[in-house]
Formats: sequence, C-alpha cells, structure tokens
Amino acid sequence: MSEPQPARPSRESRETHGSRPDRPKRPAPLLFEPGVPYDAGSDRFFELESMDDPRQLLARATELERAFRTAADRASEFQAIAAAQLTDPRRFDRITPADLAEQAGWTEDYARKMAEWGQGLIAGGGVTP
Repeated sequence: MSEPQPARPSRESRETHGSRPDRPKRPAPLLFEPGVPYDAGSDRFFELESMDDPRQLLARATELERAFRTAADRASEFQAIAAAQLTDPRRFDRITPADLAEQAGWTEDYARKMAEWGQGLIAGGGVTP
C-alpha cells in the first residue's frame, strides 16, 4: 500500500491565489441518497453508468472528480492539523510521532512531516475560511 502524501496546491491555484488552492463554492450534488444500501452486484456510481450522452457523462464525471479531489485535499489538511495538535509538546496528553504513525497507518517520518505541515497550517489560520 502506498503512503499518502501531503496535499499540495496545484500550480494554477498557487499562481492565482498565493499558497491556498481554489475551493468550489459548493460540492457536486449527489444524484442518489447516500443512505441507500450498497448493492455489491450493482456497478452504480452516482448514476454515471446510466448516462447515454458522452458529453453529459464527461461533464458529470469531471464535476465529481473535482469535488472528490477537493474533499481529499481538505481532508489531508485536517489530518495535518490534527497531527500537529496531537503531537504538540504543550499538550499534557500529547502523543509521539511513532504513536501518531501507528494510529494513522503512516511511517514515523511521514507522521513528523504531517505534524510540521499542520503546524504551518495552524500558524496560517488553518483550513477554514
């Protein structure tokens, strides 16, 4: 299993907005209710398989890909902030980078890097607008 890498803003977003990536104003709308039980025999994925028009399929798949990528990038930023908070030496209940690595399924070196990245995000105001 490959180790996750800290999210990095794309070149385009760094050029236009400094170091913060653009974020969509709203996520892509879901086309089915997330609470519907998953059918393992079905290849249903946001109703993409039922789209006949390739232009509509491309547009919707692209919209979903961007929404998921943005969600993954934001989740990585929150992971980094949590890593920084959990390893903060000022906390009485801090954990070591080794413990963090074990909890998150990372290497110890990667846990240190995530904590450092999180410290930078915290110093810069975090990830929320």
